[in-house]
Amino acid sequence: MSYLDSMSERLNTMKPIPPAVSVLIVDDEPGMRSFLKKALAKKFALVETACSVEEAEQLRLRCHFDLLIVDIRLPGRAGIDWHEALNEQEQRSDIIFMTGYADMDVAIRALRAGASDFIMKPFHLEQMMKAVDRCIEQRLLKRENLMLRRDVSLSQSSTIIGQSDAMTEVKRIIARIAPTNAVVLIEGESGTGKELVARQLHTLSGREGPFVAVNCGAIAPELLESELFGHCAGSFTGAKSNREGLFSFASGGTIFLDEIGEMPLKMQTALLRVLEQKSIRPVGSEKEITIDARVVAATNRKLSEEVEAGHFRRDLYYRLNVLDIVIPPLRDRPEDIVRLTHHFTCQLASELGVKEVVWSHEDLLKLQQHQWPGNIRELRNMIERCILLGKPPAEYWKVQPSVESQAESGYPLQWGLKDVERDHVTRVVNAHNGNKSAAARDLGVSRKTLDRKYKEWLGGESSNEA
Repeated sequence: MSYLDSMSERLNTMKPIPPAVSVLIVDDEPGMRSFLKKALAKKFALVETACSVEEAEQLRLRCHFDLLIVDIRLPGRAGIDWHEALNEQEQRSDIIFMTGYADMDVAIRALRAGASDFIMKPFHLEQMMKAVDRCIEQRLLKRENLMLRRDVSLSQSSTIIGQSDAMTEVKRIIARIAPTNAVVLIEGESGTGKELVARQLHTLSGREGPFVAVNCGAIAPELLESELFGHCAGSFTGAKSNREGLFSFASGGTIFLDEIGEMPLKMQTALLRVLEQKSIRPVGSEKEITIDARVVAATNRKLSEEVEAGHFRRDLYYRLNVLDIVIPPLRDRPEDIVRLTHHFTCQLASELGVKEVVWSHEDLLKLQQHQWPGNIRELRNMIERCILLGKPPAEYWKVQPSVESQAESGYPLQWGLKDVERDHVTRVVNAHNGNKSAAARDLGVSRKTLDRKYKEWLGGESSNEA
């Protein structure tokens, strides 16, 4: 029995290796190339062979290889010289060298050059496969560590910041209810981080499907049903083909219905039916489609007041309000502002590619004294603006006394929070010469939110300012 035949008998006894690995075999012996390819092809998704360094280089330029198995002595350019050249190019492939010559100096040179292993010919298949196992295990471990670092980075960027009693309670509730499939209603002013809370609920839920966010107030009412439930071809003008809705895309995951208070009454009826029957019906279809998407809704309105005013269905409100999370406004937790400021400063400095800024005690004090009608969104916008302009918050406010004069004089003690909010928003709008769009950007809220505030304050009077 030949050496290659004896190794073939052991082929099926090797433990399986993850298939998402590519291998390149470089050897000038056709028999060795054929044998190794046959052996490794049962383990890996891609196995290629080459008889020389020049041929191997052409293959490597067309395709990335996780592992190279290379004979040291090859016609023309030697395998070890090629590997040293790859190291200079920051090669990212592991390499196992083979040789039929017991040259210890060459072996030492190969290992010093960064080779993963060195195997003498003739060798047993187990010996080669153990070397391959070691390489792949180390490579997969590196990949796993990289993915974990990325996951940590993402989780840090989406971490709920705050150690105040109010936010500690919010985080406790999230941890408790996240593993359930119950509907959750998140209430809070604009800019308080309702979507962040929804994402945290999804992350901790263990659900493997995607997180799909929908702003109910940003989609035209006549299109909302199609966006959420999908439609069939020909169901309305412009529906040229079947289309899945966002509820279908969120299958196995979470669908986040932001600004649920903006949803038209007709759609509220349809949503109630979905919540009760766990199925949807695409526009123009008579077929019910079962869905498995957890519903998390959010609103910056008082839904109980909307119900009394006839703007929101009472039955839908009770169905959504199974579990309720109320996010406190930033002005009610000033002790969290320093942590948030540090978080946004680090994050924005990295995103903007600038040196991280260290704020003074005066800056932090000014930030804590501000009322933040736009909440966390306004704070982040302020930090970004200060970094870009090179002006610390204390200096920024000093040059805008018309906007922040209340920082010096204060508000009457008998004023409620709504009075303070109205006065501040009015001052900002006046500082922008009545330009509500510019004022909304400065406050960190949407223009729609600002218009709604004015309607509440002015008894429904509309405004046509820019």
